[in-house]
Amino acid sequence: MPDLRRKVREPNPPVALSPEEDEDQRAWSVGHADIVSFSLLALLLISILAVLYVARAFFLPAVTALIVGTMLSPAARFFERYGIPRSVSAVLIVAATCAGLAFMVALISAPVMDWTTQLPELRASLKEKFHIFDRPIALWHQIQGMFGGTPSDAGFPLPKIEWVQPTLEFLSPTFTEILLFFAVLVLFIASWPDLRRALVLTFPDHDSRLRTLRILNAIESNLGGYLLTVTMINMGLGIATGLICAATGMPNPAGLGALAATLNYIPIIGPIVTFAVLAAVGIITASTLAGGLIAASCFALVAFVEGHFITPAIIGRRLALNALAVILALAFWTWLWGPMGAFLSSPILIVGLVIKEHLMPVKDTRLPGD
Repeated sequence: MPDLRRKVREPNPPVALSPEEDEDQRAWSVGHADIVSFSLLALLLISILAVLYVARAFFLPAVTALIVGTMLSPAARFFERYGIPRSVSAVLIVAATCAGLAFMVALISAPVMDWTTQLPELRASLKEKFHIFDRPIALWHQIQGMFGGTPSDAGFPLPKIEWVQPTLEFLSPTFTEILLFFAVLVLFIASWPDLRRALVLTFPDHDSRLRTLRILNAIESNLGGYLLTVTMINMGLGIATGLICAATGMPNPAGLGALAATLNYIPIIGPIVTFAVLAAVGIITASTLAGGLIAASCFALVAFVEGHFITPAIIGRRLALNALAVILALAFWTWLWGPMGAFLSSPILIVGLVIKEHLMPVKDTRLPGD
């Protein structure tokens, strides 16, 4: 009887698993851990995006200042070679940048203010020129009536202008955002060497410090080269656009050229908006509808050559930016932060590409099985 009780109390010995069963159980455990890790990473990314979206008023000017400051840091280092203190060079660089922006805004704002005062007359002129579409629209209304629709008697539908003021109010940054941007920009350019040194020294071992220093130097070099290259290309595009507008008799060719150069900093969206503006101005000012589209068509040709041949040939030598990645980054950052997000999409993509190349270098470019 005691022997029977002892046997009952003793635990059952572990069941030995076969090698196949043990491997399956280990694979299931690894897969379960991967799912948990992926879920936690997804939750972290969602939380970061939510914070960036909700706190846009803080993060947008701060991140813009950091990106622009990194682009302008090579200029501050250039002034340091001639004995100009870093703080003084930071103020001079920001002042020169503000002067350039003010000049571009002055060129663009003058015709815009003139056109806004003539909106009723321009609307009547557009309605008169679009009479050419009255017959196709009437035919479309007849087809709608045959299928039970309710055609309207209006002619070519013109866009309403009531959205202009709310849109400008939405896109215009507040005074505090502008103040935060310039404060962070000046302080970042002035203290960037000290910040870089402190960031490098946070790592304990020599290899990590060297890798971090290489990443920071590569980011500064690539962003500075990107800004200089894109600025030169956009200036050339603006001059070409101004010459096209002057040759086709468009009003204020200097302002339209400045608008084209400024909007070209935003990939894809900028040239499309410029084309729409040139088409609208040309249709309003030209005597015929076809004549009004000449300037816009010439700009489309110049922008196509610039976007598909000139810019890839120059920037592609420094960084190979995938077209799909550029479009996705543009769509994402525009959705998150609006027009300034569209401007920051390519620089942020460059920063991510530089970090990826240093942390995860590709040593063998051959695919498995090659």
